[in-house]
Amino acid sequence: MIQGPEVTKVHKKKIGLLSSFLLLLLIFISGCTKGETPKKVSLYQRDGEVSKNPEYSSGNILWFGFDHRLGPKEEVLIYTPFLTYLEKATGKRFRIKFTERDEDTVKNLGKGITHFASLGTLNYVVGQNKYGIKYLVSGVNRDGDPKYQSAIFTRPGSSIEHLSDLKGKCFAFGSHMSTEGHLIPRNMLEDAGVTREDLGNYIYTGSHMNAVRSVINGECDAGGIQDSLAKQLAAEGKLRILKMSGPFPSSVIAYNRGVDSTTVNAVRSALLAFDPGGRHKPLLVEWDRTEMPLGFTEINERELDKVAGFAREYGLLTQ
Repeated sequence: MIQGPEVTKVHKKKIGLLSSFLLLLLIFISGCTKGETPKKVSLYQRDGEVSKNPEYSSGNILWFGFDHRLGPKEEVLIYTPFLTYLEKATGKRFRIKFTERDEDTVKNLGKGITHFASLGTLNYVVGQNKYGIKYLVSGVNRDGDPKYQSAIFTRPGSSIEHLSDLKGKCFAFGSHMSTEGHLIPRNMLEDAGVTREDLGNYIYTGSHMNAVRSVINGECDAGGIQDSLAKQLAAEGKLRILKMSGPFPSSVIAYNRGVDSTTVNAVRSALLAFDPGGRHKPLLVEWDRTEMPLGFTEINERELDKVAGFAREYGLLTQ
């Protein structure tokens, strides 16, 4: 039995752990609108109105959103220290605005509910076309390029060997508005002669990790996800990669058109100075799991035209 001073030490340790958990939970909840329920969003309605809601338009807080890739808990753990870095670098206050769907992430940015967001390139080109959101910087991969790929995968023991074998099978996409989880895998399938109509069934799971779970649990036969997650899970023996795509422009940080130029320039400078593999690494938590493991750079926006072309072809972009 632990007695005396030892009891006090254990008690204090438990209180400290509980306090840390409650603080993280508060940070997470603070970004969620009370009673928020995801709504259907028409991709064809052009609406450029910026929200006048004082909670979000206040100059004291900058709200930051993100597309879904891993899961809510993991992404809050990843983005919270990143926003702490931005606060120190810019002197601004940042908070997370969590949404359940990628469609709502870009809608919030376009409406002025959030000020900045990490978006896949499909969500960006749709938001730029629909709301006039602006490009800030692009993520840099482990090879030092602002590119990423998609992977089509299956279970390790599956008899599927080629993409053409997926005719009549179930396919798990990620979010409907995901570049790596929907747009690129869909194009890869079509290049292999497999349209969505050729599939026995297909589902949109909402995130890369949900697509993985759908395949591993046997709900679907194959799926499409981001390159880094696919390679990690393949190395762990949890999935088998059937094919990797060619390179596409990486995820971007974008901002709504109502953000003042002084703030935009300060955030851009902070992002370009961000060194997650070097001097800023001790501040971060699992940043290497993001699509920006080596930080950010600027690209010519014309490089996004390929994504915009596919989005238009698949009816995701206003003609």
